Amino acid sequence: MHCYPLYIEAESEIDNGNVLGVVLSNLLSSYQETMFTIDVDRGEDSAGASPQAANGVQNSRNSGGQEGPDDGVQTPKVGNSSSTKFPWANVSKNLLLAYQSFGVVYGDLSTSPLYVYKSIFAGKLPNYNNEDVIFGAFSLIFWTLTLIPLLKYMLIVLSADDNGEGGTFALYSLLCRHAKFSLLPNQQAADEELSTYKYGPSAQHAASLPFRRFLEKHKKCRTILLLVVLLGACMVIGDGVITPAISVLSAVSGIKVSHGRLTQGEILLIVCAILVGLFALQHIGTHRVAFLFAPVVVLWLISIFAIGLYNTIYWNPKVVSALSPHYIGKFFRETGKDGWLSLGGVLLAITGTEAMFADLGHFTATSIRIAFAFAVYPCLVLQYMGQAAFLSKNVESIPESFYDSIPDKIYWPVFIIATLAAIVASQAIISATFSIVKQCNALGCFPRVKVVHTSRHIYGQIYIPEINWILMIITLAIAIGFQDTTTIGNAYGLACMTVMFITTFLMSLVIVFVWQRSTLYAGAFLLLFWVIEGSYLSAAVIKVPQGGWVSLLLSFVFMCIMFVWHYGTRKKYNSDLHNKVPLKWLLGLGPSLGIVRVPGIGLIYSELATGVPSIFSHFVTNLPAFHSVLVFVCVKSVPVPYVSPEERFLIGRICPRPYRMYRCIIRYGYKDIQRDDGNFENLLIKSIAEFIQMEAVEPQFSSPDNASFDGRMAVISTRDVGSSSSLILSEHDDFDAASNSIQSSSKSLTLQSLRSAYENENPQMRRRQVRFALPESPGMDIAVREELLDLIQAKEAGVAYIMGHSYVKARRSSSFLKKLVIDIGYSFLRKNCRGPAVALNIPHISLIEVGMIYYV
Repeated sequence: MHCYPLYIEAESEIDNGNVLGVVLSNLLSSYQETMFTIDVDRGEDSAGASPQAANGVQNSRNSGGQEGPDDGVQTPKVGNSSSTKFPWANVSKNLLLAYQSFGVVYGDLSTSPLYVYKSIFAGKLPNYNNEDVIFGAFSLIFWTLTLIPLLKYMLIVLSADDNGEGGTFALYSLLCRHAKFSLLPNQQAADEELSTYKYGPSAQHAASLPFRRFLEKHKKCRTILLLVVLLGACMVIGDGVITPAISVLSAVSGIKVSHGRLTQGEILLIVCAILVGLFALQHIGTHRVAFLFAPVVVLWLISIFAIGLYNTIYWNPKVVSALSPHYIGKFFRETGKDGWLSLGGVLLAITGTEAMFADLGHFTATSIRIAFAFAVYPCLVLQYMGQAAFLSKNVESIPESFYDSIPDKIYWPVFIIATLAAIVASQAIISATFSIVKQCNALGCFPRVKVVHTSRHIYGQIYIPEINWILMIITLAIAIGFQDTTTIGNAYGLACMTVMFITTFLMSLVIVFVWQRSTLYAGAFLLLFWVIEGSYLSAAVIKVPQGGWVSLLLSFVFMCIMFVWHYGTRKKYNSDLHNKVPLKWLLGLGPSLGIVRVPGIGLIYSELATGVPSIFSHFVTNLPAFHSVLVFVCVKSVPVPYVSPEERFLIGRICPRPYRMYRCIIRYGYKDIQRDDGNFENLLIKSIAEFIQMEAVEPQFSSPDNASFDGRMAVISTRDVGSSSSLILSEHDDFDAASNSIQSSSKSLTLQSLRSAYENENPQMRRRQVRFALPESPGMDIAVREELLDLIQAKEAGVAYIMGHSYVKARRSSSFLKKLVIDIGYSFLRKNCRGPAVALNIPHISLIEVGMIYYV
């Protein structure tokens, strides 16, 4: 590694079969043992989201609905209540959540009747237009809805939550905590002590041990597992692009059915206007318009239920007999290969099913099950039945089967409701895409992007500007380029079925490693649903030339971005780990480090959770002075959804007491959001003071062994700064801490003028300033008092943030592929994503960057 000249950043950046029985027994026991605690007040801003509460996990919040002092994140706590034996006492709250889930979870799934029959009969199937084939198509739809959403997801997959969170990354997180599958760096044994880490049985089933050891031993297997998870995430992002295009295009096409005078170009112009408006409104947050979501979807479900019932009775009541799987056999005997190809259209009936699991964190498993089993499922079945009855007597209406089957008197009201429902379906998948990108970023698999938390009351509602506009451009390109729901449906079906296929695979691993069931149970589950889903997936793959390639292309691009970023991040971390400063070198320098120790606190940011980063030696080499108190800060993600404020900070000491060097590790879950509330410095000082006090009384922290000074960490609660027993705190309104420290720590006219300019440019930056004082305690150890006084004086003198401005390059001896990935791919992503200082909310006026080159 080489060192660039040290510089201070002066310019500001711009924020731019047996299995089923086992699972049923698990569900029964969970109903007996689990209480879902719902804070209804948090849902007052939105009909589309509510606090996560599942499997004994409940959200903790401050009184009055205020945000916590650490970062404003409502974090879950694990624990049982005395009322856990009476789950039905919460029936009314689960019913409320079930109602709210309509607007978020079921918008996509419920709008599928707009285009399913058209997609099924789009190929050569019109050559077989007769009653038996139409009834067979309905029978296929009915049993697909029954086996996958109802059986697989409702009864099995929803039970595999991660502390109330669902989705592909939740399954991967569970697996990484029950076996050593993770490729993420800087994981520590202390992370396993988190309350949300220990979830599920800890003992391993004897039959699964050889399989687990095999996967842990072979890094290639773990890499493949990560790639599978990333592929699932990329397919969900692909859904976020395709769903708005197909939903809005299908809904607006109803105008053309009623008014044949409108051209395709005019229809397309209306679609584009709706799509642009939809994406343009994302920045105001889901909570501003979410109160419309649930009523729209409920009204839509009532409409399709009534229309389906009317068509069934009026046109052909015999369609009820098609509920028998006998008609599926008749369908394939008559249509043969053409019928198999039509499965690519049948699977569109279950698009949006994955949202039931992915959005689990906003609701409860019980509420989602109630909404689907008692409302969504019967409404969809009756709607598809009614369309089949209508088509059996009106075969020529297949291209526009839904709108043609609507009675004339209610056509326009249903058209308006259908358009609104399509917008709701699009909004749901866009929000889900933001969440997926946030999780990928937290796990080191996506470049840093700006994440905006759009609601102070509804946790999990976020907005990512860069991703939003990229999605809008790609969605418009797809709508304008294809202009046909059948072609777009081929891409849509491939993306959705791939996600389901991956979920089945990960779920089988969860059955073995998390639920501790026999591999035979997992194999039976995998075989059953892979046979079903494999049939649909094979039909979708055949249609890759007819539009399916869009999903593959989008997934390939996003997967390359994710893997390149993850690969480069790991290589940089390993290089940092290899070149870290030996502790003996620091001890040899003495408490003064061989330089002048000036007043103030230096926060040295690094990805290392242990050891001293090489950036420190570069800084010491280039400058003859350093701060009197040094804190090595590591902000890292752990494979859990949330980390409570009580467990967020790990504090330790580096070198003996006279060195005044500490380590602070700040841990976040993959669903946590880092907030800039201006309180970080105060939390850090309070945590270090608590650690100093703890160290004086706890024997495990007072070992004289110098070799053990680095690595002994203590968990310090940061719930309330004012509860500190080590320091006396006083608060007053003042300007931003960074600019205030300049005035109090220097008489330099230049720095004072700089502060004045900073205040003029940032007149809104008034925060609650905390000042520390040492309490009168005659029994306090003299050395402890002296260290606390030094800490307070250093805080008053000012805080500087020091971090590396790194460049990563491949070695000359590296292969061409590695040079391509590191020198071009990873470098491009680093230059065009948010800087680490911006992502960590570091004030620019206090930032010092040290240029470094990493040869990996």
